[in-house]
Amino acid sequence: MAMTVQVDVVSGEEQIFAGLAEFVVLPGEMGELGILPGHAPLMTRIKPGAVRLKLPNQVEEELIFVAGGILEVQPNAVTVLADTAIRGKDLDEAKAHEALKNAEEARSRATDKLEVATATAEIAAVAAQLAAIQKLRKRH
Repeated sequence: MAMTVQVDVVSGEEQIFAGLAEFVVLPGEMGELGILPGHAPLMTRIKPGAVRLKLPNQVEEELIFVAGGILEVQPNAVTVLADTAIRGKDLDEAKAHEALKNAEEARSRATDKLEVATATAEIAAVAAQLAAIQKLRKRH
């Protein structure tokens, strides 16, 4: 039997995933992080992008999009506290393209630095969501 680690992915609205995984890959603030069972304790911010979970006895990785948040790693537990989290199968490409269009329009209408920064962050989050959708599409 493969070694596993308990993984919990939680957003402000709901628990998205709770279960065992052989490894977890996610977008850390300083780059992509790979976490195996027994990993040293760690706490860091995460960027918008895909959380990939290799589940026992499952060939394809589970994919969850997160729009940022906090990661806590203990040797036998990984907790992702996401600002927003969406299961890969629930991602909607049409909605993401519409959100990107709206964010780009908001940035073009921005009148101060805060509005520009907010719209730019939204564009980055939606771009990460579209990249996650592309990863899913390549699998199928």
